Amino acid sequence: MATPLTPANLITALRAEGVDVVEVGSWRTHNRGTRGTGWGPVNGVMIHHTVTSGTDASVRICRDGYAGLPGPLCHAVADKEGRMHLVGHGRANHAGNGDPDVLAAVIREEKTLPAPRASSQDGNSRFYGIEAINLGDGKDPWPAAQLEAIARYTAAICRAHGWNQYSVLAHAEWQLGKIDPRGPGKNASAMMKDFRARVGTLLDGKPGAGAASLAAPASDAAVPPARESADRRAPEGAGGAARRRPTSRCRSPA
Repeated sequence: MATPLTPANLITALRAEGVDVVEVGSWRTHNRGTRGTGWGPVNGVMIHHTVTSGTDASVRICRDGYAGLPGPLCHAVADKEGRMHLVGHGRANHAGNGDPDVLAAVIREEKTLPAPRASSQDGNSRFYGIEAINLGDGKDPWPAAQLEAIARYTAAICRAHGWNQYSVLAHAEWQLGKIDPRGPGKNASAMMKDFRARVGTLLDGKPGAGAASLAAPASDAAVPPARESADRRAPEGAGGAARRRPTSRCRSPA
């Protein structure tokens, strides 16, 4: 178990790992407060896919949420160009309730997680959450830059906490009935095998090794208005953001 990183320490760790960061609005204080069991101690990093397309719309909905599920819906959004958009810090509506046996296995950093069966453990208090912009239809590609950004973001957090790659898990490994992250020809299990291998390789080296550049993050960047053309799905809610997946976000707000 670990105390969550402060926003300043998180930014330092991300920069050192070579992550291209975009700071979105007041992300440092944007969270769900002390709802549920609050935020922390933290035990790992959870990876999701958005079932949206278009950076602007995806970042907006992950920051703001939608009717019935207020944002933030994660801590960082990975776009397809390899940038990590920070949208919240603290408790976020991303993991939902999952299996305490899975949490115990993550804490022990077991190489193989048990299949989720129960839904009695609050995951929003225990995991950092990444949303990767992807339709999750098994056809939408995951560009190499996006995969590398996710791996480096995850490695930065794991390195800062002294965790290894087995502190990283999929939403599908936490909650029964979830499928994310999913890619062309790869289910969540196959995706996580690749993710963990890359994170492990990064952790075996020095921070930032092999990074193309250490891009300085923009300070409190505003989110551009969501464009209707940025998403192929129907708009939802007043913000006009892309519709969220009904099967992968069925959680009580907290």
